[in-house]
Amino acid sequence: MKIGMVGLGRMGANMTLRLMQHGHEVVVFDHHDENVKASESEGAVGSHSLEEMVNNLEPPRVAWVMVPSGDPTESTITSLGELLDDGDVIVDGGNSNYKLAMRDAKALAEKGVSFIDAGVSGGVWGLKEGYCLMVGGDPDAVKKVEPVFAALAPEGGYAHVGPVGAGHFVKMVHNGIEYGLLQAYAEGFALMHAADEFDLDLHQIASIWRYGSVVRSWLLDLTELALQNTDEFSKIRGYVEDSGEGRWTIDEAVARGVAAPVMAISLFERFQSREPDSFAAKIVAALRNQFGGHKFFEESAAAQVDRKGATDDAAGEPAASS
Repeated sequence: MKIGMVGLGRMGANMTLRLMQHGHEVVVFDHHDENVKASESEGAVGSHSLEEMVNNLEPPRVAWVMVPSGDPTESTITSLGELLDDGDVIVDGGNSNYKLAMRDAKALAEKGVSFIDAGVSGGVWGLKEGYCLMVGGDPDAVKKVEPVFAALAPEGGYAHVGPVGAGHFVKMVHNGIEYGLLQAYAEGFALMHAADEFDLDLHQIASIWRYGSVVRSWLLDLTELALQNTDEFSKIRGYVEDSGEGRWTIDEAVARGVAAPVMAISLFERFQSREPDSFAAKIVAALRNQFGGHKFFEESAAAQVDRKGATDDAAGEPAASS
């Protein structure tokens, strides 16, 4: 089928290529001309505006939005809603809040345009391995786009999980779980790294755990890959961003009275990673000295300068996806 793809970042560009590999025709648009030209060179039909993209599609039109969540997504959906007609479909494949999906669907329905929220997982590996798709929407609208979902997902990796909002809700929880899994692996390998007396080969351990172990997973496969190149790994800064879904998951757990301590702590650990010298830790050290006379470590003037530079750098870090 023919589909429009708005947003040609790493995810959108790879999804476009995977769709074309499965015989679909993709009309693309991105605010960066070089991204459009790159997709054109691989066989996509390029557009220089949303209007041109819509005009290159055939009713019932399907436009997939793959841009950053928040204002970029909302403004794109609004603009598409003004260009599309009765029977057309908009798919939001970004990490948007499920409440916004429900609101957008209601507004678009007044014009007869259907809205689908598709949670997408797979990252940069999706082109080769396929994308797990958690889709929310009206059954008739989902049916129209199903050939696209089938092409993007590996066998067994796509499901219509419920009405509008369900797709993004499930993806939100998926990312909350991801936070916890990442933190568990991180703490385990950190503990082994601290066991100097054994001189453990962490890459070797990650490798053998992939076979037969109850903790094997794709994330463990990626851990093994990360530890394989020690020079590259040594350059990675221990600063971890969050893109919103973890916070939303904890908000939902609180609102619904569901205990989610692992996901909550993993989110707070990400916050802590951004503090080169935690003020809270200073308070704890000072209090231990006050009540018990416990030794505290004084920071040198040079270290204070280094710490300030690290803090300034951190303040300028761009947000990253989960």
